[in-house]
Amino acid sequence: MSSLTGKSAIVTGSGRGIGAAIAHKLAANGAQVVINDLDPAAAEQTVSEIVAAGGTAVACAGNITETGFADRFVATAVDNFGGLDIIVNNAGYTWDGVVQKVSDEQWDAILDVHLKAPFQILRAAQPVISAAAKREKAAGERVTRKVVNISSLAGLHGNAGQINYSAAKAGILGVTKAMAKEWGRYQVTVNAVAFGLIKTRLTESAADGDATIEIDGRELKVGVNPMILQAVQHIAPLGRLGTPEEAAGAVYLLTLPESDYVTGEVLACSGGLVG
Repeated sequence: MSSLTGKSAIVTGSGRGIGAAIAHKLAANGAQVVINDLDPAAAEQTVSEIVAAGGTAVACAGNITETGFADRFVATAVDNFGGLDIIVNNAGYTWDGVVQKVSDEQWDAILDVHLKAPFQILRAAQPVISAAAKREKAAGERVTRKVVNISSLAGLHGNAGQINYSAAKAGILGVTKAMAKEWGRYQVTVNAVAFGLIKTRLTESAADGDATIEIDGRELKVGVNPMILQAVQHIAPLGRLGTPEEAAGAVYLLTLPESDYVTGEVLACSGGLVG
């Protein structure tokens, strides 16, 4: 039996990149996974890949910041898989600028996707998790559920030009620690993984071209200063960027039964880079 057999999971932003790698990892180890992405085609592609590999997955496409999305997301897991055991709040993007150039719209957009939406998903999940925990307690059973929130070294140490992103990723650590205390009574562990530089479309060298993503009708430039990417090769003990699969592995560790007594913690997945 695989380590997550019988578990149901929801993973935001799992149509591509790190989120897709997380979904693949959970599904490969027995979890039934709800895939989310802004792009329905990307979500369906990940579902198809998981099913082709022998796993179980369904799609719930949409913008996680939209009103009502959190309830729909949780309901998709309950309706298709009978419950909810693992929540991974992964979705996000960056919209950078130095403080004097960051608009209120820019601030709100990043706080909404990285902080408000995870809060709304956890709030929507509470009745499902509470009811399940009560049933299990009455039956003399103990079932441990898992929440893994995705943060960043920017949330631990700050990052120049990313006041909004740094604030949001620091905030999700506060959510993690508060929820670990609040949901312990339900036998839910709540932890965070803080990523360093992971090689995705959002962290390609800015010198490689004018790569952009479209979010809510906005075309946003993505990429990391090539000098920063080069510096990582020298200052990170492992001397390289991480892969999406390695990032997924860190999340997977916190969903395993072996981590059932670990909660309220932050795991840095950064190749040893400390800020």
